[in-house]
Amino acid sequence: MAALTTLGLGRTMEKKLHAVGIHSAEALVELGSRQAVLRLKARYPNTCVVILYHLEAAIQGVDIKALDGGCKTSLKVWFQQMQAPARP
Repeated sequence: MAALTTLGLGRTMEKKLHAVGIHSAEALVELGSRQAVLRLKARYPNTCVVILYHLEAAIQGVDIKALDGGCKTSLKVWFQQMQAPARP
């Protein structure tokens, strides 16, 4: 099992991912960026959309600047919907 830092993530992000039960690069790839952010958001409420972008870029093996525009838009829309308060 590869360390999360092999995906280009820093030590702080590695510690946060460990805290939510994601202990390897393979586990992050299998889980996906969206599910990882759901876990992070539950423990760290200030988790922002940029974290989602970084995780997705790490999973894809690219720099965050190389993420496809359509991918970023899709992630941003999902993140905004995930944060929206539930309607009665």
